[in-house]
Amino acid sequence: MQWRFSKRVERQMNAFLEGFHELVPFELLKMFDEREIEYLLCGLGEIDVNDWRKNTVYRNAYSDKHPIVIWFWKAVDSFDNELQHRLLQFVTGTSRVPMNGFSELYGSNGPQKFCIEKTGSPDSLPRAHTCFNRLDLPEYRSYHVLRERLRLAVENCEGFEGVD
Repeated sequence: MQWRFSKRVERQMNAFLEGFHELVPFELLKMFDEREIEYLLCGLGEIDVNDWRKNTVYRNAYSDKHPIVIWFWKAVDSFDNELQHRLLQFVTGTSRVPMNGFSELYGSNGPQKFCIEKTGSPDSLPRAHTCFNRLDLPEYRSYHVLRERLRLAVENCEGFEGVD
């Protein structure tokens, strides 16, 4: 595993970093976390929420007609562009939409659509499983509770807490 992800490209990565740090000194990058660096380098495009919705699967009694799922997409539509990207990063591990749209979303096992699964207590925050592009979404009592809990989970997720 070590060979596959780091040792075999170590020479190329070191050459890239050397050139990159000639343009942007390492000291200047230390103030940013990995998400902020990605935003600075890549910017934010518009997310096509309808494409995301079309390329979503549902589990454990959820469907595209379930009130919780309807509220979820209403909340996503209400988020500004930055928060939509942060949600995408929360659930997939990256804030970037695949080049040809959500139909080409990949997980740890290859092509893997975004999934919303009914699980968890209505008192808990949503949880993300980035390797599987899955959101565990409890059955909340109201749209406002769902929107606020989703926002809290996305904005306060640090490292891998709340994310598997």
